[in-house]
Order: sequence, then C-alpha cells, then structure tokens
Amino acid sequence: MSTVSPLRPAATNPATRPALTDALRAEVAARADETLALLQAAVEEFGAEGQLCFANSFGAEDMVLTDLILKHRLPIEIFSLDTGRLPAETYSLMGEVESHYHTKLKVFFPDTAAVEAYVRSEGINAFYDSMASRKRCCQIRKVEPLGRALAGKKAWITGLRAAQAATRSNLPKREFDAGNGLEKLNPLCDWSETEVWAYIRLREVPYNALHDQFYPSIGCAPCTRAVALGEDIRAGRWWWEDPTSKECGLHVKKQ
Repeated sequence: MSTVSPLRPAATNPATRPALTDALRAEVAARADETLALLQAAVEEFGAEGQLCFANSFGAEDMVLTDLILKHRLPIEIFSLDTGRLPAETYSLMGEVESHYHTKLKVFFPDTAAVEAYVRSEGINAFYDSMASRKRCCQIRKVEPLGRALAGKKAWITGLRAAQAATRSNLPKREFDAGNGLEKLNPLCDWSETEVWAYIRLREVPYNALHDQFYPSIGCAPCTRAVALGEDIRAGRWWWEDPTSKECGLHVKKQ
C-alpha cells in the first residue's frame, strides 16, 4: 500500500502560524485561563494520591496541555504510550520535552509476547489488510498499555477536540469512560485549530516537526501520512478506512 501523499502547495501546511492579532492573543489568553481553571478543579476533585493523569501522545493539543500542567506545576501524572512504531520525529520531541521542561517521561510499552504473536500470525504490516487486523494491532500496541496506565486512577485527561473528526463531533468537556471505568476530561474539546497553534507560538511550546510537513494528526508511522489540499485534519490517519470509524480504540465509547 502506498503511503505517498499527493503534492500540495506550501500554503496548505496545517502548522502554518496564525497571525497574532490583539484579538487572537486575548482569545487564547482567555482560553488558557479557562483550561487552567478546569485542570486545577480536576486536581481538587481527583488529584489525591496520584489518581489523576494525562495521556500525552505529543500532538499539538497535547503539547498545550503539557505546557499548562508543567509550567504551573500541577500534580497531574503525565504518561505516554510508545507503540514501538512511532515516527522518529515523535521520539525527538519526547527528548525535547524532557529537556525543555526538566522532567522525565513515564512511558508504557506494549506486551512483547503479544506483539511477537501478532506479527508471527498476521504479518509485520497486517493492519493494512483489514480493519479487524488493524484494530487487533491497536488493541495490542495502544489499548492494553492504556489499561495499565489508567489502573488505579479516578480520572484521565486527553487532548481531544470536537473538530478533529466525525467520530468526535459531540465531544463534551467531561464524560464517564465506561470502557475504562473512570471519568474522562477533554479540556480542549471546544478549542479551534487556530487557538491551539496561537498558544504554541505565544508560549514557545515545543511541537512535533511533522506538523510542519503537512501532518496535522500524528500516530504510528505506518498508519499516518501527510494530508493534501482540501482534506480534513484526520485524513492522514488510517487513510484507507471509512472516516466515520477511524479510531484506535483508546477513545471508542462502550455501547
């Protein structure tokens, strides 16, 4: 399966910096204050004994939350999932985050035996063959490690935004995650793409270099491509599948 994206002019770069007008600066400042207040309220409600955590996948939205949490020294555990097939640029950003914020990352990895069994039985790139095979790969590399990361927690925080995908159009700021049995907070759910990038520019927040190469949404390397002119921001994720079902399992609601 080809992973080459159609040619596009530089103007379609999804990480193009927005013009920092006075109105946008004020808007982003208000958004940041609102989100910080939500995070602080979550600490008050769930922060005792490390029962509140943030899942950082190092996308632009997650870097906004990382900056707010670490700059304000909020007692929120930050963890990440290393699937074993992340882009080199994501690993570079992980190192930059540790250096920039003087912190060490808490990383969860998939079970080695499960990955080996999957590859032996289905193939190294079997996720291209069917949705069922792709979801089995995501289950092993993402969903199971997430379960371990959330064990013993009362609430977790994500960087999801409602505008990111058809599957997230009705995303609330707070919901009960029945699949994992805890509260789920989406403090950036109503932020716009412009507000996210304005925050990153104004606060000089590190971000994934792939965002400057037409990758607005970044996951595992073989399942992510750049987007073309006119495509939505999630078009580069599992681009061979129906957009109404393109989730890895981390954020699928239990029926």
